[in-house]
Amino acid sequence: MARAERILESAKGAEEVEVFLSSGVDTEVQAYQGEIENLSSATSSGIGIRVLRDSAAGAQVGTAWAGSLDEEAIADALREARDNARFATEDEFMAFARPDGVEGASLQLTDESVLTTPIDEKIAMAIELERMVRSSDPRIRQVDSANYSDYVAEAVIMSTTGIRASYTRSGAFVSVEAIATDGQSDQTGWGLSAGRAPSDLDLHEAATDAISRATRMLGAVKPASMKCSAVFDPRSAATLLSIIGGALSGEAVVYGRSFFANRIGEDVASSLFTLIDDPTDPRHFAASVFDGEGLACRRNVLIEKGQLKAFVYDTVSARRAGTSSTGSAVRGGIAGSPSAGCRALQLEPGDFDQAEIFRRVGNGIFVESLTGVHSGVNAISGDFSVGVTGLMIRDGQLAEPVREITVASTLQRMLLDVLYVGNDVEWLPGSAAGQSIAIEGIAVSGS
Repeated sequence: MARAERILESAKGAEEVEVFLSSGVDTEVQAYQGEIENLSSATSSGIGIRVLRDSAAGAQVGTAWAGSLDEEAIADALREARDNARFATEDEFMAFARPDGVEGASLQLTDESVLTTPIDEKIAMAIELERMVRSSDPRIRQVDSANYSDYVAEAVIMSTTGIRASYTRSGAFVSVEAIATDGQSDQTGWGLSAGRAPSDLDLHEAATDAISRATRMLGAVKPASMKCSAVFDPRSAATLLSIIGGALSGEAVVYGRSFFANRIGEDVASSLFTLIDDPTDPRHFAASVFDGEGLACRRNVLIEKGQLKAFVYDTVSARRAGTSSTGSAVRGGIAGSPSAGCRALQLEPGDFDQAEIFRRVGNGIFVESLTGVHSGVNAISGDFSVGVTGLMIRDGQLAEPVREITVASTLQRMLLDVLYVGNDVEWLPGSAAGQSIAIEGIAVSGS
């Protein structure tokens, strides 16, 4: 923080300066055929600097960054940011965040054992995970990769406007991809276990998940086209929620890039659907005390019992919309600038587990993975058409596996047609937790 303070003290005249310092330690282990195929452990640090200067038609902001904390590199970045500000587009809404009186939550998001666990133990976890998958089922012909990874990340955000924020977060993960065969075709399955520390990881859970997902897809067929209910598994549901979260960004709304624009107060989803962005919930891997501008993160209810309640804003998008930041700035590291976005989405849990949802749906399709999301989903119009793999649901039970199919609807229709929200919450890496979600009236394009 002392280094950041010195940079702020060098501000010239009326210019405003923001400093984003980042450092971290990362470990990656990849096992293959009982051996270590790749091992890396690295430390990193860097700085991002933004300089704001007022002009006749608004503010201009220049950004620069350096991949080290060397004094010369920092001085060069500061000079570059000042120079870039001179040529930046003038914007009447551009501003740096200012303290808003909201206190940061008291969160414990770091486990020191990420740093103290011997590297040999981390290597052993990757090798054992690969062995468990390879030896557990004769239909598994190959383990494409078995991985262990962890990190500890620290950040400091300070500005001449009075922002003083810092936070630390850790995480540990194991993942494995299995390839199963029946002699005629191959299918892949991916398993994961995640936690704040190595001791949180469950190798058996990750291995079992990968094996199950690979083997139960053997013999997959292309079904006839139909219209039916679809049950999204927690991982595919998390992807769906992330897409919806993108459309709830105040930045997307003010620029007319969201199908939720001008709909505050309307019923936009089933009454079973309550969506919250809550980075103050420590169960979420993306939880944080402060947002990307140094304002305290807070719990934002976005959709409550189907009614659209709010969007998330950073400082600039809030000024464009004539409102206040919701403490929802996200940024892509030292080289990125803040923008409004959801960080830790979660659905309020429903009353039923996955098996009970299958029973209540009766007949339909179980969506286990999505493909083509970036090209097949339009957050402006709400059009939704993506490839899926999964299994049919017949008489409330999982039946034959299916592939090479497309499911289509609109996000607007899907939200209104939610039948059930599961209580099987999975806390996943990324911007959204997941749980089973059943949606009726989905068009399935098959043979």
